[in-house]
Parts: sequence; structure tokens; C-alpha cells
Amino acid sequence: MAAEDAADPTEFRGTILTPQGWIAGRLRYGETITGLDGSPIGTPTPPFLVPGFVDLHVHGGGGADMMAGEAELRAAARAHARHGTTALLATTVTAPVEEIAAVLDAIAIVMERPGAGEAAVLGAHLEGPFINPHKLGAQPPHAIPGDPAIFAALAERAPIRVATVAPEVDPDGALIDAMTAAGVAVQIGHSLCDHARAAALFRARLGVTHLYNAMTPLAHRAPGLVGAALAHAETAEIIADLIHVAPDAILAARRAIPGLYGVTDASAGAGAPDGTYRLGRHEVVKAEGAMRLADGTLAGSALTMDQALRNLVAIGLSLDEAARRLSALPAERLGDAARGRIAAGARADFVLLDGDLSVLETVIGGRRVAGEPT
Repeated sequence: MAAEDAADPTEFRGTILTPQGWIAGRLRYGETITGLDGSPIGTPTPPFLVPGFVDLHVHGGGGADMMAGEAELRAAARAHARHGTTALLATTVTAPVEEIAAVLDAIAIVMERPGAGEAAVLGAHLEGPFINPHKLGAQPPHAIPGDPAIFAALAERAPIRVATVAPEVDPDGALIDAMTAAGVAVQIGHSLCDHARAAALFRARLGVTHLYNAMTPLAHRAPGLVGAALAHAETAEIIADLIHVAPDAILAARRAIPGLYGVTDASAGAGAPDGTYRLGRHEVVKAEGAMRLADGTLAGSALTMDQALRNLVAIGLSLDEAARRLSALPAERLGDAARGRIAAGARADFVLLDGDLSVLETVIGGRRVAGEPT
């Protein structure tokens, strides 16, 4: 369906997920939600209206790699919008500093001049270069030691909202302190950090980047970074493709970490056919629902947020909880009260789903985007 003028009030009637639960009623909206009324309903029936998904870790999609600049960043934002994502953080990969700077410049342009049909780009997730060179996963080999001056120079180019850091490359904590002082949500990832320091940092309210992946695992006498996160972290992201993390490991994290939220970690092949794509300087292949390097290493994911919703429901979460972990909780991670919820005065960012939880339409700031057929 073509985009419509967000200034014209529009309404939707049906089963609506609000912060207080499901209602059967009516939602009126322009750029924001201007009215909401209805009666509570115990068992929701389709079509469902849920808050727009907020993806805090996405490298690309629809065949486009965000490291390639403005045009591909916009193409990825359009692709994810068709799958229910209304806002995202464009996520870098580890690269020479000048390449990261160029991507941040592109992010700033897209933020200043958003295009039709694009998920809103809220800033950057800086994943690298301040990570452990011995725990790269699929990150290109350009990791560097923590350097507050380099961070400050990068932060002048575009808002860095989330940053992934391996604490062991920042032994005196100066980088983490600088990022925290700048209002960045710092997360531990791509790390071999020892358990004691990780536990202390989680108690200081640092988060976790793609929990379980690219970090030391849990063993009962050597809890590692994963054990520290499960014991002490208040918030963590997890890739909900059921490939990076097994279902029961997701459920265990859900019991342990109150603010667990889903991300895609999507690379260019998400929402695109099987084939060969780019992830920064790497060539990656999409096949059998996964993105991999030539040696088989997982390289981001082929996940979209609507599929993440279906996956979470399939492993036992209720639809309302699954939606909350893909919308309200990531919005809260950014301190963004205007997104991630359907309530009067909030942004008109929501997703219309059919009975199979496929996207019929995405509404972004009151403008409608047709869903992607599944």
C-alpha cells in the first residue's frame, strides 16, 4: 500500500497490544497516536496490532550492507521496515577507523533526511573496533586497543547510542568511562574478559552484545562471561534466529536477565534470496537460513524481526511477551519513551499482523508500508 500523509488522522480497529494488555477497540493516529479506546480482551484474535519492532543490532538486509554507505543503508532500512521494524541502530563492523568514520557520516545523513518507507535510523551501534582480536567471530581483523580519543572523534560524526567493547582491551577503563559519560549504552561482547571483571561491570549496569556468542561460555566451575551475565546483567541482547542460540538457552537467559531483548544481527542476506553478499570486507553466503563465512563461521544472521517474533512464540513465549522483547525493552534500553509501545502520545509506530504473525502493514510515524510476503 502506498504511503499516506501522516498529517491526516487515520484509525485502526481490531485487537491492540497496549502496555496494560490486549484491548479490542480503536486506535487513531497521525504522526503520533492521538486516541486509543477499547475493552480488555483475554484471548486476542487476529489481526493483531503490536508496537513497531526496535532492532538495536543490524548490519544490513535486503541485499544491502550498511558499511557500503548511504544508499545501501537506506535500502536495508526499507527492507527491514517491510518486516515490521520501525526503528533501528545501524551497526558497524570492525574496520579501519577511517571506514567506520565514513559509515557514521552516512548514518548522520540518513538521520537528518529520512526517506519514505525506511525504518527510522536512531543512530549507530558501534560494534568494534574496540574488541578482542582473538574473539572476532565474523568481524574483520581490524580490532584495536581501547582509545577514548578515537571514540570521541567518531562520536562527533553521528550519535553512537550503543557500543560493544571487550573490557580487556580497555584495561584502565578509560574508554568505557568516556562512553558512559557520553550517554552511550555500553555492552560487553567479542570478549575473553575474566569472570570477576565482567561481573563487576554488569553490576555497574553494562549490557551484553549477542549473549552466548563470541564470549567465554558457562561451565559450573568456570562461569566465564556468560555465567557473569546470567548472574548479574540487568539487560542483554540475544539473536533470536534459533541458530545462534538454542531455544532452551534463550529460555534460560529469559529467566535470568530481566531486560533480555531480541535483535537480528542481520547482515545483507536478511530478507533476500540465498546467495553471496558482503559484510564489511568479508564475503558471506546465505544458505539454509543462515549467513556464513567460507569456513562456516556464522556471519551475522538472515533474521528479520517478524521471524524473530514467530520464533519466540514457537519456543513458548506469549505473543504479548515476545512483542515486548522486540519493541518495549529495546526502546527502554535507549531511554526512548516515545517508541516501543502503543499509547496515546507515543509515536505512531506499529505493525499489523495476521493470524500467522506475518506482517500485513508497518506504520512508521503514521506512514504506512506494505508488509513483505512470507
